Amino acid sequence: MSPELITWLAYLAFLLGIIALVLEIFVFTGFGVAGITGIILVGWGILLIAVDVTQATSALVIALITTIVLLLAGIKLLSRYNMWYKLTLQNRQQNEEGYVAPLSALGLFAGREGIALTPLRPSGAAEIDGQRLDVVTEGEFVSPGSPVQVIKVEGTRVVVKETKNV
Repeated sequence: MSPELITWLAYLAFLLGIIALVLEIFVFTGFGVAGITGIILVGWGILLIAVDVTQATSALVIALITTIVLLLAGIKLLSRYNMWYKLTLQNRQQNEEGYVAPLSALGLFAGREGIALTPLRPSGAAEIDGQRLDVVTEGEFVSPGSPVQVIKVEGTRVVVKETKNV
């Protein structure tokens, strides 16, 4: 292979590796195929562009060790100066407390009637007293435009049923 082709191949491998790592961080949010592929492509790009394979390998190993040491030092510093509390959510919901739905004015809609705006299968939207609400049924399908009535309100959950026009 010509040196120019190897250089372009190295740049391409490095660039594709960086793109794969960015995709892994922002799109796939985990350490999976894209992350491993990105690491392999970046390493391969560095090995291709290096003058000596031994020199490139030692540089990659030194960079890996330095990264691990800096990560561990950062974790230790964050915990020493209680910076974890500034970066993480401290409110925890205890199992004993159970879930408490936020107080809302949705209880005022109990017994009111309206029209299904979207198909309710079993969830969707309905207009009740001129307001668009997210509603659910007890399992039945309700087609759009059908009249509905609020049968119960549980926290922020509004349960409706289809009413028949007489």
